Amino acid sequence: MVNLKRALLLFAVIFLAVNPFTLKAAEEAHGDAPKTQAEEIKAYSQHHLQDDHYFSLFSDQKAGKHYGFPLPVILIDNGLVVFSSGEFHHGESVVEKNGQYYKLYHGKIYKTDATGTLNYDDKHHPTNAKPLDFSITKNVVGLILAAFLMFWGFISLAKTYKKGVNNQPKGVGRVLEPLVLYVRDEMAVPNIGHRYKEFMPYLLSVFFLIFILNLLGLTPLGFNVTGNITVTLCLALFTFFIINFKGNGDYWKHIFWMPGVPVPFKIVLAPIEVLGMFTKPFSLMLRLFANITAGHSVVMGLIAIVYLFQQQLTVVGSIGVSMVLTLVLFLLELLVAFLQAFIFTMLSSLFIGMAVEEHAHH
Repeated sequence: MVNLKRALLLFAVIFLAVNPFTLKAAEEAHGDAPKTQAEEIKAYSQHHLQDDHYFSLFSDQKAGKHYGFPLPVILIDNGLVVFSSGEFHHGESVVEKNGQYYKLYHGKIYKTDATGTLNYDDKHHPTNAKPLDFSITKNVVGLILAAFLMFWGFISLAKTYKKGVNNQPKGVGRVLEPLVLYVRDEMAVPNIGHRYKEFMPYLLSVFFLIFILNLLGLTPLGFNVTGNITVTLCLALFTFFIINFKGNGDYWKHIFWMPGVPVPFKIVLAPIEVLGMFTKPFSLMLRLFANITAGHSVVMGLIAIVYLFQQQLTVVGSIGVSMVLTLVLFLLELLVAFLQAFIFTMLSSLFIGMAVEEHAHH
């Protein structure tokens, strides 16, 4: 399955990016139109992968209309500033609140003047000051929705267990119970040992949160929460703090003064072990972010076949090729959604088990 995903990724890169004959034919037919269309597709793909202050369902580029709903903007700038993101009109308008002006540019809010002036550095990055932004963005909506689904499912499962140990779960609880047992029996118990119950709430929370967010990312709603590196960073930091706060004396001894090795090697190994404390959560953060982002990027690239190759494949052909390839990758992404939740939880339980394990020194 992994080889299939790599093959599709390679196909998309070659087919969409470096096919000179297709691009040449398109340029002859439309002049500069393919470049403009490619830029639009690239911008749309990047917009899909990024967070946003407006929940867009779909857009009519010709009519210049966006269909969706605005989200609340919450700023800390000389006090609390609250308003609707709809006032930005998708970045076209400047919003004035309490004598201060704000402009939305590439998903970020900057302080500006009444005309919306933005100053740029050599790399064309705005240098205007930014207020503290605590807005309810699209990713926050995704997290709230995932949390609601988790509360709903686990409360249903908990009510079943309260009625008696031998009661069979019903409804959504029947789906959750095998996964709960799987996390316990295949991850927590083998890696942590007799202290597994202490960490089960965290392991279950992180597994189902990642799994549900990954599934939401495959819906037409446009969520890409686990493809946001700040979200994966926060999840990795939770694992990092649990490891180091719960780590016993043996854990710290193996880091700073490795037992059973000569003193010169102890001195050499200490910095390496300290570095390992940070590389573990870094790998958790990067693995989840990179895999989810890559999957979404490839799906968007395959969907773009419909627009880029209508002349070469005809409208029906381009739609058919796009649908077949996207469907195959979508089914693969269902597996990846579970696999990434499994890997993150498995490695977290393994790192926690290494930190709380009791070692017998001889």
